[in-house]
Amino acid sequence: MGLMQKLTSRPMNVSRRGFLAGSGALVLSTALPARMVRAQGAEAPAVQTLLELRPDGTALLRSPFVEGGQGIFTAMAQIVGEELDLAPEQFTVEVAAPGAGAALTGGSASTRSGYEPMRQLGAAARAMLMEAAAQQWDVDVAELTTEPGAVLHDATGRRAPYGDLAAAAMDLPVPTDMTLRDPSEFRWIKTSVPRIDVRAKSTGAAKYAIDQEVENMLLAAVQHAPRLGLTPASVTNQSDIEAMRGVHSVHLLDGAVAVVADKFWQARRAVEAAEVEWTEGTAEWPMPADFSSSAFRDTLADAAGDAVEIEATGDAAAALAEAGTVVEAVYDAPFVVHGQLEPPSTIARFNDDGSLELWMPNQSPGQFQAAAAEAAGLEPAQVRIHSQSLGGFFGRHFLYRTANPFPQAIALAQATGRPVKLIWTREEDFLRDAPRPLGVARFRAAMGPEGPVALEATVIGEGPTQRWYGAPPGNDASASEGISGKSYAIENTLVQQVPLPNPAVIGYWRAVGHSMHDFMYEGFLDELAAAGGLDPYEMRLSMLSGNDRLHTLLTRVGALSGGWQPGTYEVDGTTRARGVAMASPFGSEAAAIAEVSIDGGEVRVHQVWVALDPGQIVNPAVVEAQVQSAVALGVSQTLVEELVYEDGEPTARNFDMYPILRPDQMPEVHVDIVESGAAMGGVGEPGLPAVGPAIVNAVAVLTGQRVRSLPLSKHNFG
Repeated sequence: MGLMQKLTSRPMNVSRRGFLAGSGALVLSTALPARMVRAQGAEAPAVQTLLELRPDGTALLRSPFVEGGQGIFTAMAQIVGEELDLAPEQFTVEVAAPGAGAALTGGSASTRSGYEPMRQLGAAARAMLMEAAAQQWDVDVAELTTEPGAVLHDATGRRAPYGDLAAAAMDLPVPTDMTLRDPSEFRWIKTSVPRIDVRAKSTGAAKYAIDQEVENMLLAAVQHAPRLGLTPASVTNQSDIEAMRGVHSVHLLDGAVAVVADKFWQARRAVEAAEVEWTEGTAEWPMPADFSSSAFRDTLADAAGDAVEIEATGDAAAALAEAGTVVEAVYDAPFVVHGQLEPPSTIARFNDDGSLELWMPNQSPGQFQAAAAEAAGLEPAQVRIHSQSLGGFFGRHFLYRTANPFPQAIALAQATGRPVKLIWTREEDFLRDAPRPLGVARFRAAMGPEGPVALEATVIGEGPTQRWYGAPPGNDASASEGISGKSYAIENTLVQQVPLPNPAVIGYWRAVGHSMHDFMYEGFLDELAAAGGLDPYEMRLSMLSGNDRLHTLLTRVGALSGGWQPGTYEVDGTTRARGVAMASPFGSEAAAIAEVSIDGGEVRVHQVWVALDPGQIVNPAVVEAQVQSAVALGVSQTLVEELVYEDGEPTARNFDMYPILRPDQMPEVHVDIVESGAAMGGVGEPGLPAVGPAIVNAVAVLTGQRVRSLPLSKHNFG
């Protein structure tokens, strides 16, 4: 009996790709199951992933997920390679073209949603290679084993490299059931395999969208209206602009003026010299001319509309009514930009057959394909998306209808009859970014002798999932996560939302709602500990008794920090204090302790300890790197980041007016990866949410000031 009949695990939807028959390669495809993408809340159709095992024994994997520095290409190579028995360095990984559907890269969902299908894909290929060898050698497949890249028959000493078997394997039926490797046999999964893209990035060979070129292309730059909703009426000096060196043409677009030229610097210089008369247009979300972030914060804080229940236990209203003392607080967090290293760009080219090709950064090829087809007046099948590696993203490259350059690039390519590469400058990116929403939450709670006995939390506003995917209030995790979904044992709780539309075009930012709501909840929890005369670390431990996973996690971060230290203490002549916080983002659990001091009236973060439990992991080095990155961004948004609107416009157009964390502000980061064995959770975002509240809680211990509004830089600690 052959191995095909002995495989007994779950079926996998794998089929051969006939168009490559005769190439000497073994080509398999698998569809990721339709799934709910956690951060985006949108149901995604099945996604085709292609594995091609070449005659030279190397493999090409077309990944359903986009690489943006998070290490997903390496993880996919590890996972497929583990079951195929092929070293990850033998893989080339590219982004799959959108077909019947396309994955969303975000919500820390890529590895956990792709883990099982990718393992099955590798296992199917290995089984077919072994079956091909068994037939060639006329032996039972049960007598065969593999080593990395080859099938072995120990009894006769025969060895066949995978490449020699690929063509024969292509003609075999695809197995529908596979037995996957036992984790005790893993060779690459759970190992710190070097990133497969590190050499290309280190040598400058890696190409991003901003690096791409196509034959006969023109370059373009834009000047957006200063306020969303305005549109150009005219360019009063258009003839002067058209006469500038290298300029091809000037174009009035919806909400912007564009200049197309031979070189980008020519286009940029010309468009910045354009004298534009702006008039009110017909934008979907026009910004009010009197909109300011400070006034909007007050509007949210004072909102008195009907609340929609999100979750409840016990009877919080009755418990609060009976309490002798009720602690109340209002917390807020500001708009923040994405500020990714690579600004947005798109190359648009129409072909002789009427089809359209686009080279651009994106986190969802299928969605962009459909939107581009609509913008160009084509069918989706006529649009080909070349998804590029992302030069940073943090949620920036989702389909925000006013925040992506591809519709402008399409319009310019149509108008000029030539391929056009459009690059948004940093200033234009800041102006049209879809920032994280400004958020406000109100809290009320009552304390008992060992901790809170009742807690009511009301979030006010709108989340990006409601804006972009129609999630109803009360059922939009992006609007409440970090306040909802907490695991502390509080007998009476109520979490609710007062929905209020946001005039700004809002988007997903790293850790989404958790990035601000855990700051609010965990800060208020420390306020309750102080009101009850309790140690905040010990109070949390007591509230997690019976929850072995989170109790262990909090204990581990305490041990990682050398033992929890309450109050203030001296280190190297500075007075320091520690704060603690926890978070449960994207299927993972996190705990953080931060050590801070005050230097010249400003908060200095010396050390951050993070314990992360993602259940199961693939690459420990990538996990630690992601936590380090998340801590950096968490410290940055806590200390200094804030996008301010005045008169309907952002006041910052570049990093000179929007400070981010400086190298000398970066703390030492210590990471403990805790594998509890729970279902695999996310990695890219969960390291961020607990960092901010840990810092703020430490500041309260050190200064006696309870900060309820970020960033810390707008407060005086002198």
